[in-house]
Amino acid sequence: MLEDRSCLVSRDYPMTYEREGNWHMNYRLENVEAQQSKRPLETDEDEEALTRKVSKLSGDPIDTIDTELSIGGILMNSDQSDSKQQTSDDSDSSSLISYIGRDNSLSCLIRCSRADYGSIASLNQSFRSIIKSGELYKLRRQSGVIEHWVYFSCQLLEWEAFDPTRRRWMHLPRLNPNECFLFGDKESLAVGTELLLFGRELMSYVIYRYSLLTNTWTSGMSMNAPRCLFGSASLGEIAILAGGCDSNGNILDSAELYNSETGTWTTLPSMKKPRKMCSGVFMEGKFYVIGGIGGTDSQLLTCGEEYNLETGIWTEIPNMSPVRTGEARGVDTPATSEAPPLIAVVNNELYAADHADMEVRKYDKNNKSWITIGRLPERADSMYGWGLAFRACGDRLIVIGGPRNSGEGFIEVNSWVPREGPPQWDLLGRKRSSSFVYNCAVMGC
Repeated sequence: MLEDRSCLVSRDYPMTYEREGNWHMNYRLENVEAQQSKRPLETDEDEEALTRKVSKLSGDPIDTIDTELSIGGILMNSDQSDSKQQTSDDSDSSSLISYIGRDNSLSCLIRCSRADYGSIASLNQSFRSIIKSGELYKLRRQSGVIEHWVYFSCQLLEWEAFDPTRRRWMHLPRLNPNECFLFGDKESLAVGTELLLFGRELMSYVIYRYSLLTNTWTSGMSMNAPRCLFGSASLGEIAILAGGCDSNGNILDSAELYNSETGTWTTLPSMKKPRKMCSGVFMEGKFYVIGGIGGTDSQLLTCGEEYNLETGIWTEIPNMSPVRTGEARGVDTPATSEAPPLIAVVNNELYAADHADMEVRKYDKNNKSWITIGRLPERADSMYGWGLAFRACGDRLIVIGGPRNSGEGFIEVNSWVPREGPPQWDLLGRKRSSSFVYNCAVMGC
């Protein structure tokens, strides 16, 4: 990335933190009381030294720093900073970096890590506007520059993000929903630069939308046919949601496509079979809905369905669900007690987490069967699959979960890159948590 230029910080460059304007990154180090007389961290060298100190005090095996995501502070409340930087803004409003021109400036910016965009936005109004507009993320997608962050919730109103490259935790703004929202089923989905959280309030379904561009939660959006317990997946700026239940508990065979750039919902042709508690993935440009529960007797479905976006046709695929049925399950647990299939796609290969046997399985497309290829991380605990997140994150698979005892425990983020061989899990991050993972989504932008 333009290694001979010094005008911008590339993604391989250490990130610095500055307190200019309203931009800030608040560090919260567990079990360490920061003295007020000490200056804020300014370089990665300072950060690493302090992190090592924290690690020794806490005994944690992974050096992590918990940060508060506050890009919205600079993007939304920047009037004072704007007035102070009026002179510099006027000089480069059209070119961003006047010495190299606007096009080259954008080429540099899309290759910077999005973790640096908050600091870049603090430079002046021009940088702030281009980042807030979302144009950079569109250009990144067109150029194939994608970074994946994991978003998850272990508390009903609190969401966190984890950057697997820099191994940092970040807090999102607290969600403030109707009290009834807390007690119903919830699904989450990341699409484009948005995180969608689906749930139910007193009389109707509701969707809360978190925007990466403004760092805020909003509500008011609605699907054509509101639902819960559906299967979903995203591909760039679009997402497909299939199946689920309506407000009367009827299992649905309908599906909808959401475009995050236009904010519109489009009703798709109906599936072959109604299903709820199913899972969805994109693979080779097609959408797949897999497993779930269907029929009047709420039986497990072993089939999947493929949706071709070009032809608009659904095709049923037998035995595509990795969930074992009947005697093979070895348990008498009702089908509705188990989590939807834990599946993910990396490099157009479909993988599944078998929570019962703690195994990783891979789908053989030619033989239409599942084969066991290795083990899950040893501490990936769950309750019939609930509380365990299994997600694709770029070219790697991510497992989020951890051991808990009497209300105390840890959340661990483990990673495996399938192209490097059989499953060998790398512990990326670890933090204390008194609860399991309620919802999880991966945003690539």
